[in-house]
Amino acid sequence: MPPAVPGEPPDPDPGRPPTEPDETRPLTEPHPSRLPADHPGRQRILDAHAAALARGEAGYLDPATGLFVLTAATLLERSECCQSGCRHCPYLI
Repeated sequence: MPPAVPGEPPDPDPGRPPTEPDETRPLTEPHPSRLPADHPGRQRILDAHAAALARGEAGYLDPATGLFVLTAATLLERSECCQSGCRHCPYLI
């Protein structure tokens, strides 16, 4: 959670999921805590994610595990973080 802004009341529920996306990070770039730069399959994952985004699909099959992974655009439509550890969560800061 970001620190309280001077002059604004404190957050009444600091434990709630974030509801504002990180606008400094493009939807194509996962948070480094979810997909580190040195991950061995990073480029294949990013390519699969980009292709799903371009096609307007909700997600893609992870190249290594075959699990379905939601895209950042799909997660953004939820309007808040679901706190499930999603690889492409747009709400992580």
